[in-house]
Amino acid sequence: MRKNIFILLIGIILLAGCSGRRYFDGKVTPAAIEIERFDSALLSLPADSATLRETIGQLFTDYPVFMPVFAEDIIGIYADDTSALCSMLPLFLSDTIYGFAQTNQREQELFADISPLQNTLNMAFGRIALLYPEWYMPKVTLFVSGFNASLLWINDDIAVGADMYLGSDYAYYNHVVYDYQKQTMRPECIAGDVISAYLFKQIPFTSENNRLLDNMLYRGKIMFLLQQLLPDEKPWEVMGYTQEKWKWCERNEAAIWRLMMDKQDLYKTDHLVITSYLNDGPFTSEISQDSPARLGTWIGWRIAEQYMQRNETVSLQELMAESDAQKILEQSGYRP
Repeated sequence: MRKNIFILLIGIILLAGCSGRRYFDGKVTPAAIEIERFDSALLSLPADSATLRETIGQLFTDYPVFMPVFAEDIIGIYADDTSALCSMLPLFLSDTIYGFAQTNQREQELFADISPLQNTLNMAFGRIALLYPEWYMPKVTLFVSGFNASLLWINDDIAVGADMYLGSDYAYYNHVVYDYQKQTMRPECIAGDVISAYLFKQIPFTSENNRLLDNMLYRGKIMFLLQQLLPDEKPWEVMGYTQEKWKWCERNEAAIWRLMMDKQDLYKTDHLVITSYLNDGPFTSEISQDSPARLGTWIGWRIAEQYMQRNETVSLQELMAESDAQKILEQSGYRP
């Protein structure tokens, strides 16, 4: 494995809500996020073995950082083993048993026009630049992963496995993921996943405590910020919920909080309790099998939102820098 690569599979945690405050009333200058089309370059490889070696060499020239990563971490072949790549890549591109050929074709059709993705990323990162002008703006590379990864961190840049975003109803996903994961496997989810991953990297968990409350507020704060960066998105869409799941949370918010209080879960440090509330899955096991997953993050967002509504002089940067979860909880006045 090459260093500085972090593979994020499908369970990227996303959340958003509706706040009464507006943080970007002024004109936002869009960023100029570079999107590389490694997917199109790879999928245009010739079937003719006589020119395949030369074309693969061109991929290494055009994508000197990403092509070795793709060869070793996605295909599973040493980057300098050109003969093996010449043998394996055509199979990767043309296989119909596992659906790679069909998937690659659908990926090229869905992402023939990436201007909506480009515009969303440019606007979101333009807002980020207003808050944190010193932050590095990442390059984004689209690729096909053979159902191996949705996002790759490559140093400070992000690669997106676009074949993991072909639509919740895509038939071949039935063989590679659970049903609850399909909601976020749509083209519209790419921008949110990219920005969410970026925020989690830029704003690390710094609390001296590792209680459920600290983890909830850490994630909730980031997702509150994500909501501000994607103001046109429906909250359930950015959360990765269906609208029905979102409404379930709203209907049962008081009951969820009461159960958490009764069980005294907020101040627990038990890893299993924390992951139950925060990790993706079919439901939040500490609450109910009827519930959506990630309720800890959802409640954390609600607390962060109410805190900002009650503390109008606090900026987004100050919210993100505040590591005292107990302070945020108390000053939010959160009592659903």
